[in-house]
Amino acid sequence: MAATEPRNYPFTEADRLTVDPAFAGLRKDEPLCRVRFPYGEAAWLVTRYEDVRTVLGDPRFSRAEAVHRDEPRLRPHRGLKGSILDLDPPDHTRLRRIVAKAFTARHIERLRPRTEQIAAELADGMAARGAPADLVADFALPLPVTVICELLGVPLADRADFRTWSDALLSTTKYTPQQIQDCTDALMAYMAGLIAERRTAPHEDLLGALVDARDNDERLSERELQVLAVSLLVAGHETTASQIPNFVYTLLTHPGQLAALRADPGLVPGAVEELMRYVPLGNGAGMPRYALDDVELSGGTVRAGEAVVVCPVSANRDEAVYTDPDRLDVLRQEASHVGFGHGPHHCLGAQLARMELQVALSTLLDRLPGLRLAGPEESVVWKSGVALRGPERMPVTWDGSRDA
Repeated sequence: MAATEPRNYPFTEADRLTVDPAFAGLRKDEPLCRVRFPYGEAAWLVTRYEDVRTVLGDPRFSRAEAVHRDEPRLRPHRGLKGSILDLDPPDHTRLRRIVAKAFTARHIERLRPRTEQIAAELADGMAARGAPADLVADFALPLPVTVICELLGVPLADRADFRTWSDALLSTTKYTPQQIQDCTDALMAYMAGLIAERRTAPHEDLLGALVDARDNDERLSERELQVLAVSLLVAGHETTASQIPNFVYTLLTHPGQLAALRADPGLVPGAVEELMRYVPLGNGAGMPRYALDDVELSGGTVRAGEAVVVCPVSANRDEAVYTDPDRLDVLRQEASHVGFGHGPHHCLGAQLARMELQVALSTLLDRLPGLRLAGPEESVVWKSGVALRGPERMPVTWDGSRDA
């Protein structure tokens, strides 16, 4: 394909949970679009469902190659060096196997009762204090934070510190490059301290298992151990903490779909999958891959050495795959979404996130009947300057609350 002048990406600023209409036009007329991000080299943007799955699953596209290139990105910093997200098989497979047992569907189901207990306590606390409540601070954030802290073995009392540090790691413009580096260094030092504690007093938790894999089996390096633990801590709560209020906001602004869930709570698991398809968590673009060979995709050929960025948000709205894709339908029974990715880098914590989201919605529907915004939609304060979309504050009320 002949080189074209790249378009600046993102095309527009993210507005709440809207999907940029430009993606629909690209899927139809230009499924392989040349783009330039705020930082890094130009890339091809892939917007169709099948092409996104190809790039994510085909070994001819490499994540590891990005380490040696000026990869296209939204932020000046490159993230944690040595992350599992920057590896290809077999190195990626080696690290993933170390932690995979903790995230199997069977193991996650064993965590469900404790997650339900945490969610119930948070919802009951909201009810006891009375409305209005902030769904983010009072429920959406502490639920996944508590779960990942208990799973990994991180003291919950330290959550304020690592919340600040992880927020910086996901910053696009909210923090300066120096602040990001300082927070990264602080988080890595914090995790190194916890690892040192495990070596003097072993614990039966995931961090203890990682230390054992390092010290006894030598299946990962010390740097890999620290980065993997930090990645699990950050990813283990940030995305779910954003998606819980995103899902609630979406349901509150689609009252017919919300009514269906209230009438039949058994629909919640399917609703979580549909909301994962429908709700954009980021700006639309995933981490870049580099073509190792020439590869044919819809719209042309990606040449060896060129960067490709997939757009799961667009893929999840592909008209060739989903009927009326811009409509939320909690009864939808169509192709699986790519909200958790696809291929070797399919989200390691997908089962944990699914379970937490199911528990969150079920608990809120059950324990806070008539849950609704405590004011106009403008009362919701949205995040800015970070990679993930979602409310920063979301005032809510419910039936029987003192302000109702």
